[in-house]
Amino acid sequence: MTVSNNQFYISPKDYLEGELVSPIKHEYRRGHVYAMVGAKKPHIVIASNLIILLGNHFNDSPCLVLTSDIKVRLEEANCYYYPDVVVTCDERDTNSTEDFILYPSLIIEVLSPSTAAFDRGEKFADYQTLSSLREYVLINQSQMSVECFCLSESEGWVSKTYETGDKVYFDSIDFRCDIAAIYRKVPGVGKGDA
Repeated sequence: MTVSNNQFYISPKDYLEGELVSPIKHEYRRGHVYAMVGAKKPHIVIASNLIILLGNHFNDSPCLVLTSDIKVRLEEANCYYYPDVVVTCDERDTNSTEDFILYPSLIIEVLSPSTAAFDRGEKFADYQTLSSLREYVLINQSQMSVECFCLSESEGWVSKTYETGDKVYFDSIDFRCDIAAIYRKVPGVGKGDA
């Protein structure tokens, strides 16, 4: 998220209308609009790997695995964000024709140096206002490190970090894979990156 130069309030309706015609994507946070910066190749490869892995996992399921082209509407926080990868199994989302979803169960963000602090802090706090969200995953794009925040009824948000050689488990969707599969073909990081 880049710093907004506008100091005036933009309504969610005006934001959505603007996004329909804008050549670039913007996130919306409490009346302010922020231009999305282009992602680097490792970021894109990781997100693509996840789309394939999770898409295959849900092949025979009504659940949707969506890319960074779909917005998530956070009504309570008054935000619209474009997560890198998002999963929803809620039929209010799967049957909707809107260009945003409201009921994700899993959100994945690939960390960039410019957005990592925001993704870990304020954005995660905003995402926690979603009653449907069960897991938030942060993926480092320069080394094998996947941090999963899973919502536990007894303990709240519990963090688990996976590193090189580990099997990653996304509890919210009962998904397992080798961490190397997430980083496949990531230059300088993934196995088989030639």
